[in-house]
Amino acid sequence: MTGKNEDEHCATRRIIFTYPMVAYTDMEESVKTDVMEIATNACEKYLNDNQSAAQMIKEALDTRFGTTWHVVVGEGFGFDISYEISRIFYMFFAGNLGVCAWKCSSY
Repeated sequence: MTGKNEDEHCATRRIIFTYPMVAYTDMEESVKTDVMEIATNACEKYLNDNQSAAQMIKEALDTRFGTTWHVVVGEGFGFDISYEISRIFYMFFAGNLGVCAWKCSSY
């Protein structure tokens, strides 16, 4: 009986990752590492303020990789976007906080 209870407890227990986990990117490895570091630092600095974290990430990416970057930081969002090839980054931070950054062409 205790084995069954342990299995049920493990099945309902929520797993929280405390490290950044990249869900999708098509960036080069060096750019991916830079973006992940920028996003992680912003999310750690603004734990309870997603808007400020997104703004910090956007400003850093605009400065380092040129303008027209867009950033969304939050929980429970989906997206369907157009972006430049090799310029999208989607990760999770601290388990449930999603960070999506992408660059659009300036026409």
